Amino acid sequence: MVADLSFAAEELGIKYFLISFTDVFGVVRSKLVPAHAIADMEGSGASFAGFAAHMDMTPADPDMFSIPDPNSLIQLPWKPEVGWLASDPYMNGEPVGHAPRVVLKRVLERARTAGYFVKSGVEAEYFVILPDGSAIADSADIQPKPCYDQQALMRRYDLISEICDYMRELDWGPYQNDHEDANGQFEMNWDYSDALQTADRHTFFKYMVKSIAENHGLRATFMPKPFPHLTGNGCHVHASVWNDGGENLFPHKDGELGLSDTAYHFIGGVLANAPALSAFTNPVVNSYKRINAPPTLSGATWSPNTITYGGNNRTHMIRIPDDQRIEIRLADGATNPYLVQAGYAAAGVDGIQNRIDPGKRLDTNMYTNKSMHDVPKLPENLLDSLRALGTNKILSDWFGPDFVGSYIKLKKEEWNSYTQHFTEWERTNALDV
Repeated sequence: MVADLSFAAEELGIKYFLISFTDVFGVVRSKLVPAHAIADMEGSGASFAGFAAHMDMTPADPDMFSIPDPNSLIQLPWKPEVGWLASDPYMNGEPVGHAPRVVLKRVLERARTAGYFVKSGVEAEYFVILPDGSAIADSADIQPKPCYDQQALMRRYDLISEICDYMRELDWGPYQNDHEDANGQFEMNWDYSDALQTADRHTFFKYMVKSIAENHGLRATFMPKPFPHLTGNGCHVHASVWNDGGENLFPHKDGELGLSDTAYHFIGGVLANAPALSAFTNPVVNSYKRINAPPTLSGATWSPNTITYGGNNRTHMIRIPDDQRIEIRLADGATNPYLVQAGYAAAGVDGIQNRIDPGKRLDTNMYTNKSMHDVPKLPENLLDSLRALGTNKILSDWFGPDFVGSYIKLKKEEWNSYTQHFTEWERTNALDV
């Protein structure tokens, strides 16, 4: 725990601090503050013009001051004279209600007040590509089934090991790294934690991976579906709920697959709110090229298209790998690290409180079973998910109606921008009608 950032700067040799906040679209915004000025910033925050970021503000609004959380301090392992800080935006002395980290803290506090402590881990997949984004960087990575390919993994040893070593230095508990299902795609796993710390680390992880890739003359992307023929980037979340005594509430020796009623009600809450949750878990137009995609070069998309759950079965939206946690496979690489945690926590805890029944577990292969026509499907595009969010009372209650309204407003502007973009496909298919 860091009590004084000025003292920390002196002790750790930090010359500059990045005071960072994550906007509604998941973009990290920062100011680089010299250490001698951090004492004032620690109390009053760094000033930003909110309209200049993806925030629901206008140029007429006053300054937004983002107050750093000292406990989030991460010293950049590759540039130790810089310390990174997550922060919470304030305006007129009050937290900005639609700031994603503020939303997550509000959701987690409400859950804690009810006696539930949400813990989670993430699997943030990414591609290593050429600097211009035109193709994967490894021209020899051409296997049709490249997952776990040792040769392709070790050709990226210098990059992967450097990032993993940095996570070890940060005491994140990294435990495995692998080549994923698409050519040029990788995943790195570290220990789970409380949902806020996981969100902070997820945010920093994306920054770290991109930075180290650039240092190697490469580029890393978390874009959901950067290449049409390859598996997209998922961001699977492993979640569990604990009580204030440090006991995991998910296992039960007599429960189906070893899970308690609490765990199944959490699953029920997430499934019940899945169409609206997809506005956060799959927040860009490109997201729906991943979850509604035909089979890729490897033979499977590894992403859900139905609102279902199964046992240890990766063709469903929720997988039950063991009795300690569930894996929610809906989110992609574009998800806002704070909103995905807030969404799952709100929906899941609401499911516990209202004893929502998740329905029957399905053990079928959802990629090949074409007979289950009555199974609920995920939204087919961003607009559908935003419409589902607009009518969802649960998330509006937990996140706050002001946040939901702001989010839908900004995301519909993005959708409208997309629809105004004319494509060659349109010309080819409609020019001679």
